[in-house]
Amino acid sequence: MRLAALLAALRPVLPLVLGLSLGCSLSLLRASWSQSGGEDRCLGAAGRPGPLAGGARLEAADGRPGPGHEDFRPRIVPYYRDPNKPYKKVLRTRYIQTELGFHERLFVAVLTSKATLNTLAVAVNKTVAHHFTRLLYFTGLRSAKVPHGMVLVAHGDERPIWLMYETMHYIHQHFGSDYDWFYIMQDDTYAQAEQVKALVTHLSINQDVYLGRAEEFIGGDEQARYCHGGFGYLISRSLLLKLHPHLDSCRNEILSVRPDEWLGRCIIDFLGITCVSQLQGQHYHTYELAKNTEPEKEEEEEFQAALAVHPVSDVTLMYRLHKHFSRIQLDRAYQEIQDLQMQIRNLTSLTPAGEAGLTWPVGINAPFLPKSRFEVISWDYFTEQHLFSCPDGSPKCELSGAGKADVSEIIESALEQLNSRYQPLLRFSKRQLLNGYRRFDPTRGMEYTLDLLLEAVTQKGHSHILAKRVSLVRPLSKVEIIPMPYVTEATRVQLVLPLTVQDLDFVANFLDMFAMNTLDTHDNALLTLLFIYHPYDAQRVSQVDVFAGVKAMVGELEKRYAEVKIPWISVKTEVPSQVKLMDIVSKKHPVDTLFFLASVWTEINMEFLNRCRMNTISNWQVFFPVHFQEFNPALVYRGEQTASSSTDFLRDGHFDRYSFAEACFYNSDYMTARTKLAADILDRDEVLESMEVFDVFLHYSGLHLFRAVEPGLVQKYALRSCNPRLSEELYHRCVLSNLEGLASRSHLAMALFEQEQANST
Repeated sequence: MRLAALLAALRPVLPLVLGLSLGCSLSLLRASWSQSGGEDRCLGAAGRPGPLAGGARLEAADGRPGPGHEDFRPRIVPYYRDPNKPYKKVLRTRYIQTELGFHERLFVAVLTSKATLNTLAVAVNKTVAHHFTRLLYFTGLRSAKVPHGMVLVAHGDERPIWLMYETMHYIHQHFGSDYDWFYIMQDDTYAQAEQVKALVTHLSINQDVYLGRAEEFIGGDEQARYCHGGFGYLISRSLLLKLHPHLDSCRNEILSVRPDEWLGRCIIDFLGITCVSQLQGQHYHTYELAKNTEPEKEEEEEFQAALAVHPVSDVTLMYRLHKHFSRIQLDRAYQEIQDLQMQIRNLTSLTPAGEAGLTWPVGINAPFLPKSRFEVISWDYFTEQHLFSCPDGSPKCELSGAGKADVSEIIESALEQLNSRYQPLLRFSKRQLLNGYRRFDPTRGMEYTLDLLLEAVTQKGHSHILAKRVSLVRPLSKVEIIPMPYVTEATRVQLVLPLTVQDLDFVANFLDMFAMNTLDTHDNALLTLLFIYHPYDAQRVSQVDVFAGVKAMVGELEKRYAEVKIPWISVKTEVPSQVKLMDIVSKKHPVDTLFFLASVWTEINMEFLNRCRMNTISNWQVFFPVHFQEFNPALVYRGEQTASSSTDFLRDGHFDRYSFAEACFYNSDYMTARTKLAADILDRDEVLESMEVFDVFLHYSGLHLFRAVEPGLVQKYALRSCNPRLSEELYHRCVLSNLEGLASRSHLAMALFEQEQANST
C-alpha cells in the first residue's frame, strides 16, 4: 500500500526525472567521444589541423577560431611606445575623402595651339571653365602672353601625334590617381558642361570606357572604331591605367596623321577596346555644324540634345552656341520646377495634413516656427532710399551697394510677376514703394513683403492708381563647396607677441599657457617677443630694464625646455604702430613663415592653432579671429557669486568685434601687400600710425579676409590702455572695446539698480 501511494505521488514528476537523466547521460557520452584520439585523423604530417569535407576548418582546442577564421575576429593591438625614442606627433589627413582614398569625378583636357590660344581657347575657358573643377589646356608651343585664368601646359612640339602622346602621359603622371573620368576635347568644340557632368554620374567607374562619336578607320576593320577628337571623348581611369604602359610602343609602331585616330588605334591594338557612342543606357549625342549655321534657328532634335558641337570656326559662334544652349537648359529647369510643383500639389491631398500642409511657395521649406519669444525672427523695414535696421545700430542709414541693388531687383521681379499673371487684361507700372519689409529665414531664404503704389492700365487704355501688397521669397540655392587649396595641420606657427610696459602684469599668465598648451604637447609652434620701449625707458635700460622680469621668465622656460629658444626683439618708439612693428618682424623671418600676431591677454591652445593653420592659406586667404572677451567679474558676480570654471558664452562675456589684435597670415602675403602700400603712401610714415595689419590686407591685397568668431580664443577681462597718439579711429575702436567689455546690459542695469538702492538708504 505504501509503495502504491509513493508511485502515485511521483507519477506527475516522473517524465521530468527521466528527461534529466537521459540528457545527462548523452552529454557525458559526447564528452568522452570528443576527448578520444579520433581527432588524429584530421592532422597533417606536421601535426597541423587539416581541412575537412566541404571546406570547413577545425576549431582550436581552447575554443578560439582556427586559421580560417582569423579575418572574422576583432583583434586588439596594444599600444606600445618605446621610451628611448623621441615623441613624434601622428598627423592624419584633415578630410575623410582623402583618408578613404576617394577620387574626384572629372578632369578636362583641352587641346589647343599657339595660333588659337588667345581666341578659341579663351572662348572655351569663358563658356565651360566655371563648370568644371579641373581644366587644363595643352599645346605644343605657347605664345609670349598666356591669357589670364588659364592653366597651360606646353610640350615644346607642335606635331599632333607628339602632342597627343605627351598629353596622355602628362595626364597619367599628374592626375591618373586623382580622377575617375578624363574628358578630352579640342578648342574648336563646344561642349555642354552640365550635360557632360551628368553623363559621367550615370556611368560605372569599374569598366574600361572609351566613349565618344564612333568613326570608322579609313581602309581598316569594319568592327574597329575610334572616337572623333573634334566632338570630344571620355576615357575612364581604369582604361588610362591600362593604356599608359603601351604609349611608347604606340608612338614607335603606329603611323597616323590624325591624333584621335592614333589614340584609337593604340587602344584597339593593345587593349582590344573600341569606341562606342552608347554605353550603359547613356548616349553620347553630337552634332556637326554646317557652314553659316545660325544656332538660334536650329530646331532639330539632334541639335537640341547634343553634348558636343563641332566644328566651331570663330569666337562669336562659340558665344552664340553657349547662349542658345544656356537658354535651352534654363527652359528645361523651369519646366522641371513646374512639373515638380504639380506633383507636390497632387500628393499633398493624400497626406495627413491635407491641403493645409501645402506651403508657399510650393516646394520651398515651410517658414521657421519659433519655440519661444527669443527665437522670433524680426522684420527689417526699408524704403527705396533708406534702411531702418542698420548694422552699426543707428536707427536709419542710406541704402547703397548690394543692399540697394537687392531692393531694386525685388521690385522689378514683383512687377514682372504681376504683369505675367494679369496680362493682357491689365498692365502694371510702379509709382512708389510705400513700405518694404524683409527678414532672413534660415530654413528657406530671404522673405520680402512689399506695399506698392501701382498704376494699372486696361486694354482700352483706362488707368487707375491702386496699392497692392505682394510677398516674395528669394530661396536658398544649392549649397556649393568652394574649391580651396589643400592645407594641413603640420605647418609651423610663429607667434609674435608685442609687449609694452602696461602689459607686464599679464605676461606671466601668457607664458604659462604657452608652455602648457604648446611646449608640453610638442606642438609645432615658436614664440618671438617684441619689447616696445618708450624713449625714456630706452635711455635708462642700462640702469633699470623694465622688461628684466620678462627676460628672466624666458630664461627659466629655456632651462626647463632645453630644445626651445624664445628670441626677443627690442624696439624704441612712442607710437607702437602695428604695421611698423610687423615690418621689423617680417624682415627677420623667411617668406614662408606663418605668423600668428597675438596679444598678451590671449590664452594659446592647440585647438585654435590648428584652426589658424587651416584657415590661413598662402596667396589665398588670411584669418582674423574674433576672440571671446570675458566680462568684468566685479560687475557680473558683484560678490554674490563665484565665477565658474567653464565660461558661459551667453552670460560671462562677448565676442569683441572691435579688436583686430589677433591675426594669422603668411609672411609672403604680408610683404606683397606691404609693397603695394609703400608705393601708395610714398614714404609718408605718419600714415602707418592710422593703420593696422587688417587695413593693409583689406586695401592692398586681393586675398580673402576670413573674419569669424573663435570660441577657442578666450581672454580674461582686463582694461586695455588706449594710446591717444594713435589715429582717431583706432583710439575710438579701443575705447568701444573697453566699454562693451565691462558687462552685458542686464548686468549693468542690475549694478545701477543696486547702486541707487544703496544711495537711497
